[in-house]
Amino acid sequence: MTSDLVQAALYFGLLIAMAIPIGRYMASVFAGQAQFLAPIERVILAPAGTIARLDQRWTAYALALLAFNAAGFLLLFLILRFQHLLPFNPAGMEPLSGHLAFNTAISFVTNTNWQSYGGETTMSHFSQMAGLTTQNFVSAASGMAVAAAVARGFAGRQVKTLGNFWQDLVRSTLYILLPMSLVLALVFVALGVPQTLQASVDATTLEGAKQTIALGPVASQIAIKQLGTNGGGFFNVNSAHPFENPTALANLFSMLAILAIPVAFCFTYGRMVGDRRQGYALFAAMGIMLLVAFAALYAAERIPNPLHSALIDPATGNMEGKEVRFGLVNSVLWAVSTTAASNGSVNAMHDSFTPLGGLIAMLNIQLGEIVYGGVGVGLTGMLLFVILTVFLAGLMVGRTPEYLGKKIEAREVKLAALTLLVMPLGVLVLAALAIATGTAQTSVQDAGPHGLSEVLYAYSSATGNNGSAFAGFNANTVWHNTCLGLAMLLGRFGYIIPILAIAGSLAGKKITPASAGTFPTHGPVFVTLLVVTILIVGALTFLPVLALGPIAEHVSMLVGRTF
Repeated sequence: MTSDLVQAALYFGLLIAMAIPIGRYMASVFAGQAQFLAPIERVILAPAGTIARLDQRWTAYALALLAFNAAGFLLLFLILRFQHLLPFNPAGMEPLSGHLAFNTAISFVTNTNWQSYGGETTMSHFSQMAGLTTQNFVSAASGMAVAAAVARGFAGRQVKTLGNFWQDLVRSTLYILLPMSLVLALVFVALGVPQTLQASVDATTLEGAKQTIALGPVASQIAIKQLGTNGGGFFNVNSAHPFENPTALANLFSMLAILAIPVAFCFTYGRMVGDRRQGYALFAAMGIMLLVAFAALYAAERIPNPLHSALIDPATGNMEGKEVRFGLVNSVLWAVSTTAASNGSVNAMHDSFTPLGGLIAMLNIQLGEIVYGGVGVGLTGMLLFVILTVFLAGLMVGRTPEYLGKKIEAREVKLAALTLLVMPLGVLVLAALAIATGTAQTSVQDAGPHGLSEVLYAYSSATGNNGSAFAGFNANTVWHNTCLGLAMLLGRFGYIIPILAIAGSLAGKKITPASAGTFPTHGPVFVTLLVVTILIVGALTFLPVLALGPIAEHVSMLVGRTF
C-alpha cells in the first residue's frame, strides 16, 4: 500500500509541475503574445480574409463553431461511408453502416470518441489518420477556443465581443496541440508504440501457432488522443492494448497527458481574467474532488469481491480485468483521470470494477466532467457551478450575487440552471427510453442491477462526452448508435452555447469595485461552498438511479449472490 501511495503522489506531483508552465504558456497563446508561428498562422487564416481578424459577438462565435463542427461531421461521415474507395486501406476494410458512421462521426466531432466498433477490425488507415485523428485535433481545439472566449467574456469590461473563433481554433491547434502531440508521439515511438502504414505483422506464439497482429499509424493517434482528452484509440481495447501502452513509462506519460491541459486551464483562466487567485480556487475545488474520487475508488478496488474469495489472493485487491502489468493503483489512476477528463481510454477496464468503484467512475461523468474535465469544456462546466454557487451565497448574505466584480443576474442564473439540466436529460430520459422500448435489455449482460448500470453508464458517457463504457454493453445497434449520437450532441452543444451566451452577457457589464460586503470567490470558504454545491446537485439528480444500479449490485455482492 505504501508503494501505491508513493506512485499516486508522484503522479499528482508531476501533473501539477507540468500544468503550471503549460497554463502560463496557453494564456500567452490566447492573448496573441506567442508569435513564433505567426507566418504559418497567417497562411492558414488567409482564405477567410477579414472574417478571421474581426472580434465576434457571442452569437457569431457560436455560429462559427457550429458551422465548423457541422462541416467536420459531414466530412468524417463521408470518409467512413466510403473508406473502401479511399487510399491507405491495406486490410481492405469495408464501409461502415449508416448508423455506425453517424454515431462515430458525431462521437469524434463532439470530442466524445465513443466507439461502437473495434478500431483494428473496422477502420482503414485513411479513416484513422484523415478522419479520426484530424477530429481529435480540431474537436479538442474547439473546446479550448470556447474556454478562451468564456474567459474573455468573464474578464471583459463593457465590451460586446469574445474574440475570434477561427483565430482561437488555429492557435489552439498550431501553438499547443500540434507541438505537444509531435513530441509525445516521438516519445511513444521510442517506447515501442507502432507508427507504420503496414496492415499487420505475423507472429508465432509459444504454442507454435500463427498470430496476425494489427498495425498502423498508432503513436500519432495515441498522442493527440491523450492530450486532447479524446479517447478513441487505434485498437478496440484502447490503452489496455500493449501496442498502445507498452511499458510502465508509456503508461505514466499517457496518464499525465490526459490531465495536463485540463489542469493547466485553471492557471490559464486566472491569468486571462486578471486574478490568478480565481484560477487557484478552481484548481483547488477540482483537485479536492479528484483526490476524493481517487481515494474512494482505490478503497473500493482494494477490497476483493467476496464471491471470488476462493479464486484470488485477497491481498492483491480486485485485479480481475485490470492492467496486471502496472498494478492496482495505476488502474485506479487511469479510471479517475479518464472519467474526470472526458477521455475513454480504457474502455474494457471499467466493467471490471467493484460496484462501488463503478459508481465513482459513473458519478465523475454525471457531474458533468468538471473535475478538470475535457480540454476547455471542463473549465466552462465548472464556471456554471461557480455562477450557481455565488447566486446561492448571495441569497444567504442578502446581497446581489457578484463574480469578478460583475452582477450575476436572473439571465445568467437561469441559463446556468437550465444548462445543468442537460446531463440528467441526456442520461435519465434517453436511458429510460432505451429500457422502455426493450432495446437496452438486448444489449446488456444481464437484466439485473449491473445491466441497469451498463445502460446508465453508456448514456452518462455519451452525454458527458466521455467515451468510456462498461465493456459488456453492446452499443452497435441502430437504436443505441442513433440515441447515443443524439446524447453526444446534446452534451456538447447544450453546454457550449449557453455558457457562450453567459460570457457574452457578462462581457457587456461594468465592473463594480469590491467592498466590505463583497463575497470573496477565491478563498477556502468559497472553494468549500463550490464543492458542496456540486455534490448536492449531483446527489439530488442521480442518487436514486445509482441506488438501483451500482448500490444494489454492492448489496447483492455483500449478501453473497448475484442477479
